[in-house]
Amino acid sequence: MSTAASIKKLPPLQLYLDTSALKRPFDDQAQPRIALETEAMVTVLAMIQSDEAVLLSSAVLEYENSRNPQLERRRWTTRLLQLAGVTQPLTAAIQQRASQLEHTGLGSLDALHVACAEAARADYLLTCDDRLPRRYRGPLPILNPVQFILKITERL
Repeated sequence: MSTAASIKKLPPLQLYLDTSALKRPFDDQAQPRIALETEAMVTVLAMIQSDEAVLLSSAVLEYENSRNPQLERRRWTTRLLQLAGVTQPLTAAIQQRASQLEHTGLGSLDALHVACAEAARADYLLTCDDRLPRRYRGPLPILNPVQFILKITERL
């Protein structure tokens, strides 16, 4: 058996990207952290396009994006969400879980994103928000895009 044939192909990662991650390329790229997170997001999007990862969307992401007054950002995010392999609808169970998460200190939209990601069985939720991963105490790994890229390179 050849070496290439003996390497087991890993299943695609299921990724939920919150709005802060999806819109990172529109932020001030003169700031080193933002530029680095944007580069990490380019890698994440390449993974999605090459089927190494599956983008998970949600009714919450679509709603939040629809309220963005900046047309270019709204269109960009709409195009990205069209790449989603799964779109998680908003259900009563998700709303109930989000309510529980709000009582632990998450904001309402963050709680809805986490509840949707959990319901869609995401492997990771990616965010550029520093508070969300610090406040969440559940089983879903919530990482910054740069942290995610560093983590997945350990898988290889």
